[in-house]
Amino acid sequence: MKKAILTFLVALIATAANAQFEKGTKYVGASFSNFGLSYSKKSKFSIGVNAEAGYCFADSWMLRANLGYTYQKNAANDFTAGAGVRYYILQNGLFLGAGVEYKHQRPNFNDLLVPVEIGYTFYLNHYLAIEPSVYFKMSTNDFGDGSTVGLRLGLGYYFK
Repeated sequence: MKKAILTFLVALIATAANAQFEKGTKYVGASFSNFGLSYSKKSKFSIGVNAEAGYCFADSWMLRANLGYTYQKNAANDFTAGAGVRYYILQNGLFLGAGVEYKHQRPNFNDLLVPVEIGYTFYLNHYLAIEPSVYFKMSTNDFGDGSTVGLRLGLGYYFK
């Protein structure tokens, strides 16, 4: 009996997760990022806040847009705006993402970033998910000091 109930619950969870990445699903999310990881020697501490929105244009494929703000101790804060795609592997929640971001740092520094990420979507219920990920943002202006590696912890809401 225990095996039958466990099998039923696993099948139910797999079906619920599968439906979230179908064509037509919409997404909104917010996350914290950076947590002090950087190639730059200038900044000792940094933390970022991001807002995201997305739309699944095909099964397992999401087109995303994001806005972000990063606070950096002993360095100028920066604002980012970008777009990209996310691919959900085998409908199990594991995802790969890539895109492009524009970064503006005061007083007058602009950069183009190429972010790539890998993460996982843990569903709390049918709509709400916790999304931890690891990312690398490559700077096209200054690879050494402008590129960053970071951790992101987000909360996402998927709906039709």
